[in-house]
This record gives sequence, structure tokens and C-alpha cells, in this order.
Amino acid sequence: MAAMNLVSAGVHSFNLKAGKGFSISKPKGCKLGPRAALVEAGPRGDGSPAALQVSRGDLAADLQAEGRAMARAANASVYSPELLANKYGSRPVQAAKRTLEILVALGSFALQLLVDQRNGTLDRNKRKRAIELRGIFTRLGPTFVKLGQGLSTRPDLCPPEYLEELAELQDALPTFPDADAFSCIERELGMPIESLFSSISPSPIAAASLGQVYKAQLKYSGQTVAVKVQRPGIEEAIGLDFYLIRGLGFFINKYVDIITTDVIALIDEFARRVYQELNYVQEGQNARKFKKLYADKEDILVPDIYWNYTSGKVLTMEWVNGVKLNQQAAIESQGLKVLDLVTTGIQCSLRQLLEYGYFHADPHPGNLLATPEGKLAFLDFGMMSETPEDARSAIVGHVVHMVNRDYEAMARDYYALDFLSTDVDVSPIVPALRDFFDDALNYTVSELNFKTLVDGLGNVLYQYPFNVPAYYALILRSLTVLEGLALYADPNFKVLAASYPYFAKRLLTDPNPYLRDALIELLFKDGRFRWNRLEDLLIEGRKDRDFSAKDALQPVLKLLLGPDGEELRNLTIKEAVRVTEAIVLGSVADTYNSAPSFIQTLMINGNGNGALAMSTADLEATMELRNQVFRIWGLLSSSENFDRALLQPILQVLQQPEGRSLGGRVVGGVTQRLAARLLQQLLRTPTVPTSSSL
Repeated sequence: MAAMNLVSAGVHSFNLKAGKGFSISKPKGCKLGPRAALVEAGPRGDGSPAALQVSRGDLAADLQAEGRAMARAANASVYSPELLANKYGSRPVQAAKRTLEILVALGSFALQLLVDQRNGTLDRNKRKRAIELRGIFTRLGPTFVKLGQGLSTRPDLCPPEYLEELAELQDALPTFPDADAFSCIERELGMPIESLFSSISPSPIAAASLGQVYKAQLKYSGQTVAVKVQRPGIEEAIGLDFYLIRGLGFFINKYVDIITTDVIALIDEFARRVYQELNYVQEGQNARKFKKLYADKEDILVPDIYWNYTSGKVLTMEWVNGVKLNQQAAIESQGLKVLDLVTTGIQCSLRQLLEYGYFHADPHPGNLLATPEGKLAFLDFGMMSETPEDARSAIVGHVVHMVNRDYEAMARDYYALDFLSTDVDVSPIVPALRDFFDDALNYTVSELNFKTLVDGLGNVLYQYPFNVPAYYALILRSLTVLEGLALYADPNFKVLAASYPYFAKRLLTDPNPYLRDALIELLFKDGRFRWNRLEDLLIEGRKDRDFSAKDALQPVLKLLLGPDGEELRNLTIKEAVRVTEAIVLGSVADTYNSAPSFIQTLMINGNGNGALAMSTADLEATMELRNQVFRIWGLLSSSENFDRALLQPILQVLQQPEGRSLGGRVVGGVTQRLAARLLQQLLRTPTVPTSSSL
């Protein structure tokens, strides 16, 4: 929906008449707040008038109201290719007329592409043709508007120029008559409109491909609500279109070899999502689930659903005062910052994708509002999607492989992400990934532009037999939209920089085995621990407000001392020996350097070359390692929720047989190294000191 519950600066209360003699002004004496009640009044399932006093906390009454709404939507249409074939296969004239309309529009576009190809101007005219295709989809109506928006998330099907232009498709179609909308409300809810609302806007405040939205006040409570009404005849229109489009899909699958994706499966998946949008009770349930999962954060707002005023074709939601996220001037006039709101949106999008896997699949600017209180409001929950559980961890691992420039592992990730079938050889893809990412990763993570990354990856996907899952394409679109909004406010904003704290926190704190392996892969290379990577992760992870130092410590220990941790234990022992030695030698060096020069000459057999028999480079590396470990400890100990009592479980673990064995091996290793250094120092020939430094 282009703009549901939309109130921008300058919207005033109505004082007009809306027919049937009822006023469009707020009832006098109404003192209810904007969240005073979930359902104050409404029609019963049998359509008789009633005033149901239901508090927000009355879960039972809310569930009963939802049940009545579900009963009203019992006959909502569901997508069935077989039913569509039976219905429109017996209407050849209607199908032929619509087919001709579509063929003329798309055929002329295809002819232009053919001319471009023969003239050698196909690449040069990509942007122009993409703009023309956007206009054609708009003229062909709701189905093709939705189809264009769906294609805008499919980099495996469309070049970048088409992705950008189709992403601009807005659900902005001509409104349908208000009388039809009001009749639909009365028919669906079984009551006269004046019995439901004390006021309703005389015309829609937002229109979209599938419906339009009115602002109203509930008669029995004065609660301000948004009433979304479905466009008349929409099921008939999209049903015929999907019947015809599916026929085209059969043709493409059979005769067009250049397209490797199963077009029929793609059409069926998309059609099911559009049909789900036609059931407004389902949309209300989506909103409730989204609210339960993500509105626990104080800066996220999801409107309540008024079930007694909702049916399959009418959806009544809490009215949200706010400004569309792409209206920077209006947002800043309220003392808010677009970048803060965008960062909130990014964090919420990452939680949607990688924690619960249930996410908003239509995140264009009209569905994101900035409220006067500084919250980010999500609207329009008709199109939702889910990320498979395995893919959530695989995505984080994919980011790790990208940072490590491990392109072979990146290519293999596409199996886990369901981009490729397991019988596809990924070896030809590796050079393409290397060519693109080697250039892109010359920037730091904080400098890397997400849109550039997506466009470049899209070119790779377009050239090889990828089948990008809907969940992945949609979340890429979501983050790209958010970065695009932020760039208006700050041309230097980078969505990856805003996302990195979340990824760092997940890697450091999530006990998921896949993520633990990804963390080890990131931190260890060639048998050496990369302390700089751990320090960077802690610095970034601490920026996430949900970071927990406790969670960052415990999962690592469980893995280290577990039955499958022998290889990691060996690496850890080597690194623990190195760190302990660095701390001991660093302390010795500090003592030596702080001593008077005559004392230095007496230390260690009068060896004036220094107390530790180390080259300058080795000493600098040792001191840097010690300082880095101290900085990391400082980052952990200064975390907001850090408590030294958190170390008690570590001591308990170290007292177990596995822990004592690990500690003994570390002590033995340190003793051996220090003894070797001492012996080396004693065997050196004393010389006259030339410097007081080590």
C-alpha cells in the first residue's frame, strides 16, 4: 500500500458532511487517548448493533473479535491455478480481449528491444526502455503494477537499470468512487456506516493498486482509525491476468532457453502473495505477529488492529500520525533526524531477516512513517515473507566469507542459501566474484556502498544460473531502499556501516554452531589468532544496544571445552602461550626501561643489549600484542552489563578435568618459552651498553 495511515504535516480535522446526515467532526467530550482501547465498539457476527466495551488487556475478547473477523472473511479467495483455468478457460472472448490489450502493450515494447539489439543500442538504451516498461505496467493495471514491483527485487531476472526503474513503481492508481467504498464497508461489516463511525473522510487520503484508505472515528469511542477498503472487482481483474500470465510462463519455460529460472513457479509464488494481500483479515494477523516480534523495541511502532471493524475486504487499524520517511524537510521540522530513523529501520530489518525470519516484504517509503515521538512506524502488512532458519545463519557466514575474501566459500554458500542446486559447478563463478569483490572490498566496510554491492552482485547473478530466493531479494531491496532514503540526508551514509554492529554482535554472542564456526573462521588464520579482528568486532558489537559481554564470553568457552573442540583447543593453547608470554615479557620490559641506567647494566649478567634478548621488531610486536589484549579486556570490562561475577563460571569450568588440562598445557608452554629465552640470554656475550632502551 502506497501510504496507509498517512498523515503528513498540514492535515487538519474534517468538518464536512459525508452523507446520511452524520458529522465529520470529533464527538464532543471524547477524551480517549490514541491507544485507549483495542476494540471499543463494533458489529457482531450477525450484524446487529452493539457497543462492546473491550479493553486492550482483554485478550479473550480480542480473540473473539478476531474470530468474528475470520468468519466474515471465510469466503476470501485463494490462489488456485486450476480454478482460474476452469473459470477463464470457459470465457474465451473475455480472455482474448485482455490478451490483445496485454500483447499490444508488451509486444510494442519487445519490438523496440529487438530494434535496439539489431542496431547495437541495447545497452545504451537500457535506462530508456526500463522507464517505458514502468509506464506500460502502470497502464495495464494492478496486476502489472504488482508484477513490476516483484521484478524490481529479482536481480537474477533483470539488469540493474530495470531494477531501479521498476522499484519506483508506486501503488498510485486512480481512486474508485467513494460510494462504492462506503457500500463495501456496510456490506462487509453488516451495519450502516453511520452506526460504525461518527466521522469519515469524504474522500480517500491514500489510494493504491488493491484498495484505498479513509480516515475515520469510531462512533462509540471517538478512536481515530484508518479504514482500508478493497478496490471493487479486483479479484476478477487479477484472476484473469494471472491466468494469462501463467499461460505465457508455460511458453517461456518450453521455448525460451535464455531464461533458466522456472517461470511458472515464480508466477505461482508471486500470485499467492498477491492473493494473500486481498484477504485483509490475513493482513491484520500479519500485523499482529509483526508487532509481537519486533515492537518490543521502543523506537518501533506497529498499529493495532480493530477486529470488530475488519473483514476480508475492510481493514481497520489504529491511525498513525507521521510523515513518510522520504520527506526529509517535514521530518526535520519536528526536530527528528532521518538518519536515526533509517538506522532504526536497518536494525529492525536485520532482526526480521536473521533472528525470527519473518519480515515485511514491501518496504517502500510510503510504508515507513516517522512519528512525532521519533518512532519508526511500519504500515501495510499484506505482503510478508519468511527466511528459512538455515539460511539465516548462512547469510551471516556469507558476510564473514566476504570480509575474508574467501570466494570459494562464498560460492559454496549459494548452495546453503538455495541460490543454486547442488549439481551446479561453482568453480566458474569464483573468478566473477573475485573480480567484483576484490575491487569493492578495497574500501573498508564503513565505506562500502550497499547499492554498489547489490548492483555488482546482481550483474554476477544475472550472468550465471542463479535462482535468487524471494526472501533474499526482498531483504536486499529493503536495505537498498533504506540506504537510498539516508543518502538524501547524508551522501556519505553507508548501510553496511550501520549494519556491521548487528553482525558483530551476532557473531560474538550467538551460540548457533554455524555462527560459532564462522567466528572461528574470522578470528583464526594460518594457525594464528587475529586479535585485531576480535578488537574490531568488540568495538562494533558494543555499538549495538543489545550487546551483552556475558553472552560474548560463555558460548566461546562451551565450544572450546566441548567434545568437538580439540582443534580449536590446540590453536587456543598456542595463542594463550603467546599472549601470556607477551604479558610477562612486557612487564619485564616496562620494569627494565623504568630502572636507572646503572641498574640496567647489572641486570641479566650485565648484558647491555637488553634484558630479553629480542630484536627491536620482535619486542614491538610483543608489546603491541600485550597492549591489544589489554584493550580488548578494557572493551569487555567497560561494557554496560559487564560484571566481574560473570567470570565465576569460567573459573568453575577451568576446575573441570578438561579445563585443568587446558590450563596445564598453557602453563607448560609458557614455562618452556620463557626458559628458552632465559637460556638464550645467559649464553649471550656481555657487551657494553649503548642505550637504555630494550
